Amino acid sequence: MYLEISNPMDYHVALYIRLSKEDETEGPSQSVTNQKSLLKEFVQQHHLSVYDIYVDDGWSGTNFERPDFQRMIKDIEAKKVNMVITKDLSRLGRDMREASYYAEQFFPEHDIHYIA
Repeated sequence: MYLEISNPMDYHVALYIRLSKEDETEGPSQSVTNQKSLLKEFVQQHHLSVYDIYVDDGWSGTNFERPDFQRMIKDIEAKKVNMVITKDLSRLGRDMREASYYAEQFFPEHDIHYIA
């Protein structure tokens, strides 16, 4: 996939990683280490600057009250971050209605460029 990011230095990226106990049964590609490696490679290829890496290990994707997810939301609201990258939409959350709210409403309202 080709992605054109105009002026990559304008972005302060949040890498969000989530792994729940249920995800572990889906295989090693879901692991925190593998997600982090994949996202860091993407950032490097596109010359993006990572503000912080947010990791919720062992937290269900059906609940959005995860500690690092909430920390990321606070950083977005404080305008410290203007891009969020996850391995895929399910890493943001398993509740598709709530995940869609963030991807389609919350992020755009806060001028966040979201990549999954």
